[in-house]
This record gives sequence, C-alpha cells and structure tokens, in this order.
Amino acid sequence: MRTNGDRRRGGGLGAAAIGVGALGVGELIAASRGDSLIDAIGRVTVDAAPVPVVETTVALSGKHDKAVTRLGVGAGAVAATVGLGALSDQARTPVVAAFGVAAAASGFRRPTRSPATVAGAAAAAGVLGLGLRRRPRGLFGALLWAGAGTGLLAGARALIHDYDRRQRDAIRRVGPLGGLSMVPQDGLEDEPGLSALITGNRSFYVADVNLSPPRIDPTRWRLSVTGKVAHPLRLSLAELAADAVEFDAVMVCVHNRPGERRAGNGRWYGVPLAQLLEHAIPETGATRLVTRAVDGYTISLPVEPLRSGTWPGYVVIGVNGEPLTPEHGFPARVFVPGLYGQYTGAKWLAELELTDDSHVDYWWKRGWPSEPIWVTPQARIDVTAPGRAAAGTTSIAGVAWAPPHGVESVELRIDEGDWRQVDLGTELAPAAWRRWRTTVDLPAGEHTVQARAISRSGEIQDGTPRAPFPSGPTGFHTVTIKI
Repeated sequence: MRTNGDRRRGGGLGAAAIGVGALGVGELIAASRGDSLIDAIGRVTVDAAPVPVVETTVALSGKHDKAVTRLGVGAGAVAATVGLGALSDQARTPVVAAFGVAAAASGFRRPTRSPATVAGAAAAAGVLGLGLRRRPRGLFGALLWAGAGTGLLAGARALIHDYDRRQRDAIRRVGPLGGLSMVPQDGLEDEPGLSALITGNRSFYVADVNLSPPRIDPTRWRLSVTGKVAHPLRLSLAELAADAVEFDAVMVCVHNRPGERRAGNGRWYGVPLAQLLEHAIPETGATRLVTRAVDGYTISLPVEPLRSGTWPGYVVIGVNGEPLTPEHGFPARVFVPGLYGQYTGAKWLAELELTDDSHVDYWWKRGWPSEPIWVTPQARIDVTAPGRAAAGTTSIAGVAWAPPHGVESVELRIDEGDWRQVDLGTELAPAAWRRWRTTVDLPAGEHTVQARAISRSGEIQDGTPRAPFPSGPTGFHTVTIKI
C-alpha cells in the first residue's frame, strides 16, 4: 500500500508535470481531426463566466483575449492537477472521473460534435488518474513528463495548423468576391501614420466567443432560409455571389472604448437581406430573423426594418475583393451597418430562421439588452506629429464614424478650450468611417487634445466615460502631447 509519504514523493512539481502530460495527450487526440480540447474547455469557461469576469478579461487582454483564455485553461488544468495530487487515491478517483465526463461533454456540447475531442478528454482523464497513482520519481521524472506533454502539445498545434492551412487553400480556390481593383482615395493619402481608408483584411479586429473558427467546406456549404416563410431557400456560395452588391461600411465592436482599434472600415460584398426576404416571403407572425452559425450560436434581429430596407442588412460573403477569412466568418456572415458587431449578425452563417418573439439569443442570457445597440458617433486620434507645412506647428489626424447616417463634422479641443472644426476627407459612404486632420500652433509644454464626432443626424458624441456593458462605451479619445 502506498503511504502518504509515497504519494508526496513526486511533490507538487510532479503533479504539475502529470497535468501537462495529460493535457498534451488529450490535445493531440483531439487535434488528429483538427479540433482542440483546450478550445472546447475554454468555450465552456467563457460561456459560464460571469459578465464582469468576461468584461475585465476583454478590457485587460485586448486583441489577445483568445490567447489569454487558452493560457488560463492550461494553467487551470495544471493547478487542478496539483490540487488532485494532495488527495488520497480513493478521494481522487471520482474527481478525475468527473473531470473526464465534464471535458467530454464540452466536445458533445456543440452542434458540430467532435468525437475526437471527446476521445481526447477521456484519454486525458485516464492519463491523469494513472499518472497520479504512479508519481514520477524526483526532478528527472517530473521533467520527463513535462517534456513529453509539451512535445505532444506542440505536435497537436502543428496538426491544427495543417488543418487551418487546408481551410485557407479551400478559401483561395473560391476566387475573388467583389472587386477592389482601384483603391479608393479621400485626399488624405499623404498623412503619415493615419489609418488606412480601407482596413486590410488581415488587420481587421477579431471578436467572438469562439477560440478558433470552425472549418467549413465551401463546396458543400449551403445557407438555409427557414421557419415562418412561404418559400424556404437553400443557397450555395455561387448563388449568393450572383446577387451580391458592394457597399462601404465601418464595423465596430461593442467593446471599442474611445481610442481603441476594435473597428475597421471595409468594402463589403453581400446580398441585401431585404432581397432574400422578398424571395422567401415571411409569414404572419414572423417577427424575428434568427441568424444562426454552424456551431449553433445565434443573433436575432427584428424582421420588419430589414424587410422594408429601413435597416440595410446584408448576408456578406466577401470584403475588399476577397472571400471572408475564417476568423471573420467564412463563408458568410450577417452585417447591418450601424449596429455594433455583437448585434449585427452571426459569423460562419448556416441558417436564417424566421420565427416569433419567443427566441432568446446567447447574449440576452448573459444580461445584455435584447434590443440591438446602435453605434454612437466617435472620433479617434491617430496622429500627433510635428507639422510638415510650417515649423513649430503640430499635425493632428484620425478617423471618425457615425453609421448609418454619416459624419457631418469632427471637432477638436486643446486643454479643455473651445471646440474647433477640422478638415474632413472625402466621404466614401455614410456608413463608412471618415478620415480627418488639422494643424495647430501650440506653445511649449504639455497639452491635452480631445476629439469628437457629430453625426449627420445631429447626434453629438457623448463625452461622459462609460464602460461597454451594457449599452456600449462613450467618452472622448484624449491624448497628451508635449511640445
């Protein structure tokens, strides 16, 4: 019989190494089919985390939130293994079994159910239980376990990268979608450091609850229009492309605080939702349009403004002359210019279902409002540099947006003084962002600069600082410059 002293022989280091090894085994088995046990557990963690925890993580980690979540899952698994190591064999067995069942359930939880993820979870639980019974002896044994686990994790990541490469190859074979043969200009091309008028596809911000995008075969994918409709539709990517149009619009994340870069301006390519609804013919009682992703995630929108065109929504299949990237929703997503990204429609679109008001969205359950949240006017300062036209002056430039109505003006103030208008670049479209710049002559010392946007509808940017949850952020972008 193993004594308490025997169990402690490996110590916390040995238990931690076993955790790394078990995680490596589970991840490699899941990766054999391009899936990830870590991502599956991470998604469950995100779904279950209280809203304040999610908001704090997003605020602190920024664009690295997915990497932080993965790191948290790994660190949590190792820490939990250390805790298990302190239990007796009899007490530990049911806990390890419960872990295996819970981790396996995360693989079955998604509509895209992954047997490989379930098998990986079962294998990880088995390795965990066996490893904690037969502890590695000394530092060398612990390092051996940790090294093996790290190697397995690296091998799993290589397999996943290979699946991702195949997905990118399949997307490239789709070919161009829309055109950007002539780069649009607004007259401010000579301003160094100013954001591009059209955001590059690889530079667009990414925000969603998935840790990795689902892989979808474009040749087999179909968009279904179902529910309370007289004529259900089932459309291929080619059929959607035949009716697609181009439009310029800015997309903004609901977590985009003043001055941040969770916003991008694109030339989108998609089919107007009004046109699809005209073909499907909504029935009486169809009040909500549920946009459903391949993994079951939903965002719903009121039918009537989309049907009438009051809200110009689209099923987007391309941006800037290319298909959507996997991270941005390939092969299709719904986009209603003017709504925050969290409310504008699902990525990795599989179905448009017309239903009644009984449907409940993912974010509603998390405490966010059920009614869509509209983007408010906002100006961002990109450039504060010595003026090039005259010595002793300062050039200040940036971008502003107020979709769907458009930016009427942008104003700047120095050191809490009066607001002064700046020069605007040529407008691409009301829903797109608009670049701006000005030159100011400032005395030596430190100066505070603030910018605000005014919408063509008359709405003035709200300068009161407010957190994103639950109605979207407000406040002025404020920078300090030293002359």
